[in-house]
Amino acid sequence: MNLSAEIVAAVLSFGITALLGFVAIPALKRLKFGQTILEIGPAWHKSKEGTPTMGGVMFIAGSIIAFTTGIVILWLQGLIVLDGAGGLKLMNAISAMIMAVCFGFIGFVDDFIKVKKKRNEGLTPNQKIIMQVLVIAAYFASRVTAGDTSTVITFPFLGQLDLWYFYYLIMGLGILYIVNAVNLTDGIDGLCSSITVIYCAAFLVVCAMFDFAEMSIVAAVVAAGCLGFLVWNFYPAKVMMGDTGSMFLGGTVAALGIGTKTEFIMVLCAAVYIWEALSVLIQMTYFKITKGKRLFKMTPIHHSFEIRGWKEVKIVGVFSLIELAFCALALALAYFGMR
Repeated sequence: MNLSAEIVAAVLSFGITALLGFVAIPALKRLKFGQTILEIGPAWHKSKEGTPTMGGVMFIAGSIIAFTTGIVILWLQGLIVLDGAGGLKLMNAISAMIMAVCFGFIGFVDDFIKVKKKRNEGLTPNQKIIMQVLVIAAYFASRVTAGDTSTVITFPFLGQLDLWYFYYLIMGLGILYIVNAVNLTDGIDGLCSSITVIYCAAFLVVCAMFDFAEMSIVAAVVAAGCLGFLVWNFYPAKVMMGDTGSMFLGGTVAALGIGTKTEFIMVLCAAVYIWEALSVLIQMTYFKITKGKRLFKMTPIHHSFEIRGWKEVKIVGVFSLIELAFCALALALAYFGMR
């Protein structure tokens, strides 16, 4: 794999995203697109009330421009082949970006309703799910139309399992879960961005292992875009990504795993996101079964640590180390068990 395209695309994505902060943040302030904080949330989060949201447009713009540039560089270098497997790899990368942008658009609509109506809920849960399912269906339809009909999942050291048509149902539910899990992870300054940088960095390695040059551009530009966003989003955040950004990142997280045919590796690398969402599901179930009792102090689980007195920077640091550990395990399994 030639790394020049990834490096150029990553630098471009970081630069565009970071520089957009000088324009986007004042614009969002003028439009009064400020964050609304739930009354049931941590009391100290009230200080974040009014912080510009929908900042995800910054790294979405940076990622799109940088991705296009990276693909053009690969094309000029003669590294993109349109026939057979090469064509499928290019289509997977383009489909990944399109799906992520579509999820970002759903998040944008959700954020727009929130800021216009000055409330914490935009789209209803049913409206979100219907729109997300349509995006997932279109994603799989584009892959099948392009000729990617594989329904096989590879497990390290254990071999392959063909799920037949159940693949689309299982992976579709998986995408739905991951997109909303990433959304839930965006609860404190810099957390979602930091976890996603590590996740995408891990998939840069996966792409190198299994020769997915085009998909590596996706991982590179999103990782760099998140780093550029952290310039403005790290504690104390000057801008929030909103559902616009977190849903875009969720789409990217899912597409990287499915697009490289490393679904099992994806699950391990997404461990922090998965636990964040699982903590909410466990809390809700426990609350109903015990008729009002709570297992955790608050969910998603990062809020529980806040209530225990952890500072936001400490939570981001510890969660990032956990993410790094799971990604290291996943890469070891991929290298020794799937090559």
